[in-house]
Amino acid sequence: MEARVAQTLQFSAWIPSEKVVRRPSGSVPVSRTLKDQRKLQVIVSARFPTSKASDRPRNAALEVSCSYKNFPGSVVESENYNASIDEALLLKNKSEEIGPYLNGRCIYLVGMMGSGKTTIGKILSKALEYSFSDCDTLVEQEAGGIAVADIFKLHGEGFFRDRETEVLRKLSLMHRFVVSTGGGAVIRPINWKYMHKGVSVWLDVPLEALAQRIATVGTGSRPLLHHDSGDVYTKTFMRLSSLFEERSEAYGNASARVSLENIATKFGEIDVLDITPTAIAIEALEQILNFLKKKEGNFLK
Repeated sequence: MEARVAQTLQFSAWIPSEKVVRRPSGSVPVSRTLKDQRKLQVIVSARFPTSKASDRPRNAALEVSCSYKNFPGSVVESENYNASIDEALLLKNKSEEIGPYLNGRCIYLVGMMGSGKTTIGKILSKALEYSFSDCDTLVEQEAGGIAVADIFKLHGEGFFRDRETEVLRKLSLMHRFVVSTGGGAVIRPINWKYMHKGVSVWLDVPLEALAQRIATVGTGSRPLLHHDSGDVYTKTFMRLSSLFEERSEAYGNASARVSLENIATKFGEIDVLDITPTAIAIEALEQILNFLKKKEGNFLK
């Protein structure tokens, strides 16, 4: 009986990126092949049997596995080069695709408090090479550096809303800004007049998830969530439910909607809080792009 030993051959190769097909990984929405023509380096390992008993040439099937060099967690499978691409690359590709359609328009993120408007806004601004502004921060600056919670205490909500509207008016004259608005900015029709000069995006997060997130970090900076002692989650959820009932119709005025429940369903996440901010940003760009394409199509009709 021949004694067989396995030999392994490893080498690197460069493959055209158009042969790389994106495959969903976790919560990342992916569906298209790469459009650029750059080449990606892969490490190829080939394993094949040989025989010590004979030096004759013999046919042998190769067991080949490939992996991207410098792309942690990514693999290339068989000759089709199906691959899982890093979220950052997906975000970059989507931001480049949307650029011509966006054409410098400002993006306004709306949604309930705690929905991630500031976090997602900063990711989007970096990806699009936009500036980022937070409405609450700008109101605080105009009020002499007084915190939002203190503005409510000293001057009341009406004073705050007036300053908020003035901030949105000024921002509507700008270009290439991603703006994180306050949770209640949607209740004034005049604010929508300003935001509709750009593209508005509603970050729609389930109230249970919002209450859990806010209860974890505390309600001290949330002037509309002050409550007495008791279960923080329950009281926060009840107050959020009341606020959402008042604002839900107004949120529907947004140009695009990003539903975390839909993202979770699409990519098999059980808890919407497990969805990464980058994945949410990618979905936001996708929804903005859909809106702008539809708008452009209606204009050409």
